[in-house]
Amino acid sequence: MSVQRTLEQQRAEQAWKDVRAVKENNRKPKEYLALARRAPADIQSHGLAQTLAFWRAKGEPHHLALYEHVSRWVMQHVGGTQDDDLLAWITNPNTDSTRYRQAAVEALAFLEWIKRFAEAELK
Repeated sequence: MSVQRTLEQQRAEQAWKDVRAVKENNRKPKEYLALARRAPADIQSHGLAQTLAFWRAKGEPHHLALYEHVSRWVMQHVGGTQDDDLLAWITNPNTDSTRYRQAAVEALAFLEWIKRFAEAELK
């Protein structure tokens, strides 16, 4: 008998894997932790697209790692694939405001797990 995992469990599992990968691959774990801590506030203040664009423009390992983690997770939950780029999807004229809001809500929910695990593992 298989037990279906809740969305929260799935978020937690992926966040754990992503944070462990940052730690194991030395992708500036302390900087990743600081970025993860402020990411939800950045998204709420500036918007998802602007925050993603900022991380990508910075090009630092911790910025790119968090960008990849959020992009991969959210794209799987808004009808794309993990290989699709979230920023490209957001800026596509066919993406309406309702789907954009869904993506932002999912990004915030996922980042809560990222932040928790980063605080536990990357200090």
